[in-house]
Amino acid sequence: MTTRRPSPGRPRHIPSSSAASPRDQVLDAAAELFVTRGFAATSTREIAERVGIRQASLYYHFAGKDEILAELLQRSVRPTVDKVAKIEALVPPETHATALYLLALIDIRTLADAPHNVGILYAQSDVTNSEVYAEFQHTRRELVDAYGRIGLRAASAEVAADIDASELGEMLMHSIEVVTDIRNAGTTMTPQRANRIADAVLRMCGVPGKVIAAAASAAYELLAEFHHETGCPLAESTI
Repeated sequence: MTTRRPSPGRPRHIPSSSAASPRDQVLDAAAELFVTRGFAATSTREIAERVGIRQASLYYHFAGKDEILAELLQRSVRPTVDKVAKIEALVPPETHATALYLLALIDIRTLADAPHNVGILYAQSDVTNSEVYAEFQHTRRELVDAYGRIGLRAASAEVAADIDASELGEMLMHSIEVVTDIRNAGTTMTPQRANRIADAVLRMCGVPGKVIAAAASAAYELLAEFHHETGCPLAESTI
C-alpha cells in the first residue's frame, strides 16, 4: 500500500522570535516532547503548537512524526560517522591511539549537542519498534565498526588477542553513550568529564597511561581541523 505524503501547508501562521529555521524549530520542539512525554504519546498537533505553527504547516517540512524521529536519531550519530574518514586520514598510521581519542572526543560532543538529549530515546520501546529505527541502527553500526576497527589497531596485544572488532566496537560505543546518562542527570558536560570518558575508552583497549596522555595531547591539536564543523568541540557548556 502506498503512503501518501501530506500536502505542504503554509510555512507559518505567527511570526517566530527564534533565529533557528522553522525546520530546526520543529525538530527542537519534537525532541523535547519525545524525551519528556514519549514518542508514541506525542502528536504532530502538539509539536506544531509548541513551535507556534499550524499542524498543516508542519507537513511543509516533514511527512510526519516518523520522519522527525528519523532525523533526530540520525543527529545523534551521523555527525560523528561523517568524520571517521577524515579522522583516519589526519592521524598518522602509527598513532592509532590518537585516532581513537579524537574519535571519542568528537563523538562525545555529538551526543552532548544532540537536542534535548535525544540519545536517551534509544531505550524507549516505542522508538525501537518504530519503522525508522532500523535505518538509525544501520548508521550506528557504521560507528560501531569504526570504533572496533580503530580500537583494535590501538589495543594492546593482550586485548587484541582476546576480542574481535565487533565486540570491542560495541563496548567502546557503550562507554561513550554514558554521555546521555550524564545529561539526563542534569550534570554539566565539562572538558574534564569528556577527557575522563575518552581516557576510559583507551584504557579498555589496554593502552598504557603515558600513551593515553600523548594521544590526548595530539588529539586536541587535531581538533582544530574540525572546528568549523563542530564549533568548539569541548568548550564548557551546560547541556
